[in-house]
Amino acid sequence: MLGTTVMIPSALVPLMGGSDGDKIRVIQTLLFVSGINTLLQALFGTRLPAVVGGSFAYIIPIIYIIGDSSLQRITEPHERFLQTMRAIQGAMITSSSLQIVLGYSQVWGLFSRFFSPLGMAPVVGLVGLGLLDRGFLLVGNCVEIGIPMLLIVILLSQYLKHVRLVRTVPIFERFTVLICVPIIWVYAHILTSAGAYRNTHVITQLSCRTDRARLIYAAPWFKVPYPLQWGKPTFNAGHTFAMMSAVLVSTIESTGAYKAASRLAIATPPPAYVLSRGIGWQGIGIMLDGLCGSLTGSTVSVENVGLLGLTRVGSRRVVQFSAGIMIFFSIFGKFGALFASIPVPIFAALYCVLFGLVASVGLSFLQFTNMNSMRNLFITGLSLFLGISVPQYFNQFSLTSRHGPVQTHSGWFNAFLNTIFSSPPTVGLIVAVVLDNTIEVEKSKKDRGMPWWAKFRTFRGDNRNEEFYTLPFNLNRFFPPT
Repeated sequence: MLGTTVMIPSALVPLMGGSDGDKIRVIQTLLFVSGINTLLQALFGTRLPAVVGGSFAYIIPIIYIIGDSSLQRITEPHERFLQTMRAIQGAMITSSSLQIVLGYSQVWGLFSRFFSPLGMAPVVGLVGLGLLDRGFLLVGNCVEIGIPMLLIVILLSQYLKHVRLVRTVPIFERFTVLICVPIIWVYAHILTSAGAYRNTHVITQLSCRTDRARLIYAAPWFKVPYPLQWGKPTFNAGHTFAMMSAVLVSTIESTGAYKAASRLAIATPPPAYVLSRGIGWQGIGIMLDGLCGSLTGSTVSVENVGLLGLTRVGSRRVVQFSAGIMIFFSIFGKFGALFASIPVPIFAALYCVLFGLVASVGLSFLQFTNMNSMRNLFITGLSLFLGISVPQYFNQFSLTSRHGPVQTHSGWFNAFLNTIFSSPPTVGLIVAVVLDNTIEVEKSKKDRGMPWWAKFRTFRGDNRNEEFYTLPFNLNRFFPPT
């Protein structure tokens, strides 16, 4: 998840007027809060082995806040950075109430009654497929690093997974990422040191080079992120409504990711109560993001969901321990800056595999439906196609005009709709769930896979739910499943 943790601040902090030092502090804060949120989610939320990290869904509302005329009038760059960060913090703190209410009121669980295997297949599939622009598009910026990384990941994880250097441990299957990243990272550093990128295009240099001396120099040795470290948050209604769109999108994306994580971890689909509980804790996580100033809000890390399938390690204890490692590295800034020197194509090559695994998990839900039904074929095909093409239209429009297709006199309304329709899982859910619950509903219960799905809606519907989703420390006595 270091890719996302580094990419988001690297793209947004300079637009806010921040320096390299500010960028490192934001990366540290994002990693620190992600570790805390992961720990909370694994202990008290859904209890699934899901890592919580920064989300790209928040970029459009954040750019809207950055472009606010009152902030743009500030001429001193560092002061503009601080004021913009405080505005983002205020919007995030207030908009987090949307997820908290949806989760703890059980409204999101009630809404999940409309989900079926047919409706969720394209949504979960688009959680992976919707991230196409972070795959080979970025690998292509530095093919001499990205393609070897992709090939070695496939070689170790698939062709050599049964080779055991230690009798009881399938090293290549379990530690594919930890083996591949250092090898290609060292290879990229050799190319950089040899001057392979001295006179190349700017994009190639940014993608391929490993010498990030300025970042390492600007990073403190030891710094503990803390609430209100950037100052007192400021609150604006327009900013809050714009940010709520990202919170809604992250709710839908996380729901799809939870479904995929449960399947890869060989757990039952999370019941409505557990799903609501997870979304409620995610809302608290977004509030922590806002209080600490991590720049972006939280969502379930799709790459780590894919990692469950790649390594076949679905233990929540592993995720809890990993959360501790995230907190440790966030406190020691030089380590974070060192990891920031990993070229993006290395992450992108991993994403090609990990996002693809998540997409295939979504499509696997179709086995519980009747795909000989023309109704089901129509809903699946349309929701997948629109889920990819509609966000592509919105994103391409934003690239060419620097504004989304929705352009009214209300900036927050523009940001709200542009965020909603730039998210493939959100578009897929709107199309799939609406069509699935309005076209020949009564006649098609069996074709939709509802007989298999219905027993997992309630906590008591399957005996295995207690093993997977019961709260620790005997807390179910005080918070009984409803």
